[in-house]
Amino acid sequence: MVPVKMSETPSTNFSMIHAASSEGQTSYPRHYNVTQPVVAKRISFYKSGDPQFNGIQMVVNPRSFKTFDALLDNLSRKVPLPFGVRNISTPRGVHSITKLEDLEDGRSYICSHRKKIKPIDLEKARQKPLPWQSSRPLSARRRAVQLARVKEFGLAHREIPGMVQTPRKLLVFKNGDPKSRHTIILSRKITQNFEAFLDHLTEIMQNPVVKLYTTDGRKVPSLQGVILSSGAVVAAGREPFKPGNYDLLKYLLPDHLSRTSKRIYPKGQAKPEGRNGNWKISVITSELPDAGTSSQIYIVLYGHHRSSAPIYLYGTSGNAFQEGREDIFTLKTGDIGELHKIRIGHSNSGLSPAWHCKEIKLQNIFSGEKFYIPVCRWLAQDQEDGEICRELPVFQKGQQILPVTVYEVRVTTGERWNAGTESKVYISIYGEKGDTSSRQLFKSKNPKKFLKGQTDIFFLEAVHLGYLYKVVITHDGLGSGNGWFLDDIVIKDPTTELEYAFLCHRWLDHGEDDGKIVRELYPSDNSTFFGRQKLELQRKEAWAAESWKLKKGNILQFYNRLSGGFVRLHPDGTVDALGEKTDKNGLFDVIVKRGDICIFQSHQTRNLSLGLDNISGMATGMANIGVPCELRVLYLPNRCTILESVMVPGHTVAFNCQGKVADESTDSYAGLSKEFVIYAKGVFHNSAVVLLTTSLCQALTLKSDGSCNGAGNQSEESHWKVHKISPGVCMFESVKNPRMFLRIKKGQCNGRGTGDLDCHFKIQKNLENGSISLESVKSRGLFIGLLPDGQTKPVLYTKDASIFFYPQVIQFGREKPTGTSATASQQEEKARESGNQGEPASQFMAHSPVPAPASTEICNTSTNDRLLLSDDEWWVLVLTGNTGTQANVTLWVYGDKGDSGPLPLGKDNREQLFLPRKEDEFQVQIKNIGKIYKIRIGHDGTSQQPEWELQMVTMQHLKSRKTLHFMANKWLSRTQGNGDIVCELPVEEDGKAIFPIVKYHVYVYTGQLKEAETTSAVYLCLHGERGDSGLRLLHKSDMPIKFQQGQIDMFQVEAVSLGKLWKALLLCEATDLSQYWYCEKIIVREPIKESEFIFNCERWLPFMSQGIIHSEIELYSQEMQINHQLKTQEEANEGDWKITVVTGDFEKAGTTATVFLYAYGEKRSSGPIILGSGKHRLFNPNSADIFKINLKDIGELYKIRIGHNNNGMDPSWYLEEIRLEEIATGEVFFLTVDCWITENEDDGDACKEIAINRPNKKPLSLVAYEIHVYTGSKIGAETDANVLINLIGTRGDSGKRRLHQSKNNQVKFQQGQVDIFVIKAVSLGELKKVLISHDGTGPGNGWFLEKIFIKFKEEEEEEDQKVLFPCDRWLDEYQDDGKTERELLAKNGQWIIKVKTAEDSPETGECKTTVVIYGSKGKSKDLLLSPRNPGQKYFLPGATDEFLLLNILFLYTLETNGELKPLPMFLSLSMDKEEIPVLGSCIDP
Repeated sequence: MVPVKMSETPSTNFSMIHAASSEGQTSYPRHYNVTQPVVAKRISFYKSGDPQFNGIQMVVNPRSFKTFDALLDNLSRKVPLPFGVRNISTPRGVHSITKLEDLEDGRSYICSHRKKIKPIDLEKARQKPLPWQSSRPLSARRRAVQLARVKEFGLAHREIPGMVQTPRKLLVFKNGDPKSRHTIILSRKITQNFEAFLDHLTEIMQNPVVKLYTTDGRKVPSLQGVILSSGAVVAAGREPFKPGNYDLLKYLLPDHLSRTSKRIYPKGQAKPEGRNGNWKISVITSELPDAGTSSQIYIVLYGHHRSSAPIYLYGTSGNAFQEGREDIFTLKTGDIGELHKIRIGHSNSGLSPAWHCKEIKLQNIFSGEKFYIPVCRWLAQDQEDGEICRELPVFQKGQQILPVTVYEVRVTTGERWNAGTESKVYISIYGEKGDTSSRQLFKSKNPKKFLKGQTDIFFLEAVHLGYLYKVVITHDGLGSGNGWFLDDIVIKDPTTELEYAFLCHRWLDHGEDDGKIVRELYPSDNSTFFGRQKLELQRKEAWAAESWKLKKGNILQFYNRLSGGFVRLHPDGTVDALGEKTDKNGLFDVIVKRGDICIFQSHQTRNLSLGLDNISGMATGMANIGVPCELRVLYLPNRCTILESVMVPGHTVAFNCQGKVADESTDSYAGLSKEFVIYAKGVFHNSAVVLLTTSLCQALTLKSDGSCNGAGNQSEESHWKVHKISPGVCMFESVKNPRMFLRIKKGQCNGRGTGDLDCHFKIQKNLENGSISLESVKSRGLFIGLLPDGQTKPVLYTKDASIFFYPQVIQFGREKPTGTSATASQQEEKARESGNQGEPASQFMAHSPVPAPASTEICNTSTNDRLLLSDDEWWVLVLTGNTGTQANVTLWVYGDKGDSGPLPLGKDNREQLFLPRKEDEFQVQIKNIGKIYKIRIGHDGTSQQPEWELQMVTMQHLKSRKTLHFMANKWLSRTQGNGDIVCELPVEEDGKAIFPIVKYHVYVYTGQLKEAETTSAVYLCLHGERGDSGLRLLHKSDMPIKFQQGQIDMFQVEAVSLGKLWKALLLCEATDLSQYWYCEKIIVREPIKESEFIFNCERWLPFMSQGIIHSEIELYSQEMQINHQLKTQEEANEGDWKITVVTGDFEKAGTTATVFLYAYGEKRSSGPIILGSGKHRLFNPNSADIFKINLKDIGELYKIRIGHNNNGMDPSWYLEEIRLEEIATGEVFFLTVDCWITENEDDGDACKEIAINRPNKKPLSLVAYEIHVYTGSKIGAETDANVLINLIGTRGDSGKRRLHQSKNNQVKFQQGQVDIFVIKAVSLGELKKVLISHDGTGPGNGWFLEKIFIKFKEEEEEEDQKVLFPCDRWLDEYQDDGKTERELLAKNGQWIIKVKTAEDSPETGECKTTVVIYGSKGKSKDLLLSPRNPGQKYFLPGATDEFLLLNILFLYTLETNGELKPLPMFLSLSMDKEEIPVLGSCIDP
């Protein structure tokens, strides 16, 4: 950017704009009028972005070029550009030349085929390249001369002048046309950045190249992906990938094989080149079906001297390596010594890469030796062991043949959060007899590879390598999660039965550790040493994480894992481990002696300390006399400690399971009796600053966007300030981002809380491991949990490590807050009410991605009002130019430790602020942001006078009087200047800005999809190494209408240099479905540095995820790790299922409602899972929508329920099919539905249940439940509300269903009326209860329900089952107990039988009494009489006894009017099968 100096007062003179030359030493003016044109001009023309192009020197005069277009046509033939020369600009691209008169004699210009040029270093371009710097291939004549010189003088290859070592080659195919291909050299010239590389491919392919794909269709998003690719890419424009037979020829081999491949011609075309190392090779493909391959075959020969390079067997006929074919080649390897093994493999490319090799024949042309090598193996990832290369030993007479060995490779991923990876992992094993080459670890015994804490077992086949001395492990950096924390590798050699252990315990991640993704590992001497080495490393990490507790002044408690109690030191000196947490005898003060040696003095009895008796070795209380009380604290990997005597090593503090001191010493550190969890007192006192560590090296971190992650570093970003609400209940406020509190709200866990009830957490202490769990006070039962990638998510309590946090105190707080017991948010609210009121947060402020800190207060005070000054007090003086504003003005201040957040600059008398040529003063508090390097100031564009001319901002530190001046002289207006209402100003030192102001060029690509355009407001915030740009409205495009389908809009965002960009926040404020916008990607270019950053989006905005509409999305630069995911997405985990929902293929089949799903397993149900809404382009006619859901721990799936909320303009939905696929096992269930889900079609139900057809199990039947609802006869019993019912049985529930279609009445739920409904559900087993409720809508919303009677018939049963649910209560907010929902239990035909015994009856002893009941429809079986009061004697003379009978509902009959009445009946009573007369008995239902 060219700075323009502006005067402080308006001037009528025109400023001359000077553009610096490319060398940065001279400048020249742009002439608007050429008064004395030069007749003949000598001009130099260079190529845009190509410093290797030496330029074209031309003489331009009116005779040679009559028009400017003639000059462009001439240059197009001389300057190699894909679409010719279409633009000529000055070297820095500041001015475009549009006519011949603008060209100046002796100047240099840049040619480009685009409107925008890429500046180059003219000094470098003017230098003639030396011969060895040339990237052009040597001519045939020159190469022949060199070869002749080699023969004449015997020069070695490396001594030939002008010989260029071949860089890596890349094969580029045209998308959809495999026959159109080009080979390019990956040189530094063309790989400066990804855009330059695409431009180079555009020139080579003579077609626009916008995207790159791998040969199997995966997108290559960056230069890193190109370099890590397998050697070939497919170049495409804006169209999608087109599959084809992309033959990789001789160039495809993982780049971990560093040798150069050689092209080998079929026999008859080869030219012998010497006597030694010439081989004839015959490769025979099997005759099995599909044995041939479309892939490219290579071979490596291993001799006793060395191995050959990978040699590709390339045939010219195009049909090599097909079924039953023998292919013969000749090749030259040089002198490799006696051959002892070969490796043959392929590139796994093309449509059918699998290959079955039958045999290989080799003949040494010089010696005549022949070798026959039978293979008969598949080389295919979907056959046998999944290997695509084979190693085969070669038999030499007199030599021992090496065996083929299948090595077992055990790879352990670390326990760090986000430790797993989805990248392709490669390993090379090195031994004394060779190496395996780079092999992909493809088939693991686990369903998903390289998960956190998981050990994956692979089998790698190779000719025996002898003693192993090294492995090289790496990954390709591709995939959604490409970082990886590798713990160790153990390789078992079955031939020698030796195990080799390779300890890593490091990241292979561009964004972690040292940034490397390749590790060389060397084996430990033996397994014992390896185990000890690994243990010591883990102990070292545990000490670093837990040693903060052993600081002087801390008060500790020791929890014994065996006894389950706390260690107590009694005043008499006795010790036990039976204490409660509140026992004062269990408190110990820390006295640090040295390192890990401490004395633990009783906090209650100061003259005693915990020690070990030297003779018995048992724990006891000792006087504070030094060494006998000194204990060494040894940390274990599980964060537990062992307390060992310093005087007698091996003696440890131990307790038995009864909590008594152990009566013998031990020499080992194992056993729960000796393991203690150390607790420090006062961790969660008010105002304490803590880390919530998630592993030994990671902690819960708050990102600037408010999201939380458990995989963060234990740095300042992970510090949380504790606000104690009540005993055991706290809030956690970010120290780095004040006023941002940890919270659980609306199914999400983040740091966007404001201090309300959503931010209150109950601290649950897990004594066994010293961790805590944070339970939401508002949403009881929900805890903060972590996904494998470290993202936070509300979860139910489990004993899984995902909810365990290990607190670490950075700064201790106060046990009781001083002055008041109010919470932080309450105190701030009171302060705001009592102090001067600032203006409310404006819309512009709400758009800022950084919230205001709790410590910031804004007021307008005079000098006389100053009180005691703190280090955080600043004056802010704002000088307005000739035009003032009445809009809301906001200031941001950035330092090297953080930023202030938005500071509203306001007063009560707002009309008197920011008047023309006036200076306004404000006093602010800014805490902990470090050295200030820039400010941002702007307004929200509101009020009748939003335009503002800002002249200067001055900041003065009140205590030190340090002053910072920020010269602005800018318009903050949508109609003036650059159209922006925000500007950034850098701090200047010695008259020079610390960081320059950069005009970022932002290219926004709107997709090609139908209706992709939008007229909604779009905002962008760029994040870099030095903060962010703030959320900016993309206002002024280079196109007349912004964001049109398939259009590229260019905007400028002016900001103080952000350094390397890594993230962009994109926001689209669409309020209507028609205004939704499909963004393909965003490219940000920094013109001066010629750097660019690509942010792929490829989705609609706003979008719905997990039932929540998101208007903003985070996009991560491809220059960074490409595994960054959208914040609403999650990785595939255990229990993940892929759900495909197929909507019918006719016009009205789609729905506008929100669709939900329930899944039922043998253990539990999933609860409601929101799939999405038809309003957000889901569930359209003839479409298949795919979702990923997690059904972990629900057990074996036996049914699902799918439905919608019946909302929207057209909620009716025709569901055709549901496909469920368990991702881990690949098991798929096809569920045919083929019916309407709507209240207006079919059975009128807005949800459907479908049974799962499980292997070896009969699916449950679909049962029609006939529900008779009895409304009471009381006055006002009827209701107009919507009534909902949920049937609950032994096999789950039916879900809440609306009773809206009565079979027998047009008007439902009237006084004294019986309504009959039918709902269908997968068999619920025995009905236990129903939940009945209503929504309280309608003019008469109270309801008196008498009872519910349900009648149904299971599939294999002959008779109907009937269940009664009595109620006789109101469901009314103003009646009874005010509840509108009732839980009704099944009566199941309960009867009370009263039996009166005669006065003269003899007493009965203990006997079994049964009864048989006879009715008009039959009799019951023998029913055992159970006394209502167990234990008492019954059938005493003259006594009346009551008994309870169950399940005799068959005695009821259903009358035609719907009444339920008992049948006439009598009963027979017997004792021990002896029938007795019944006197005066009665039966009460």
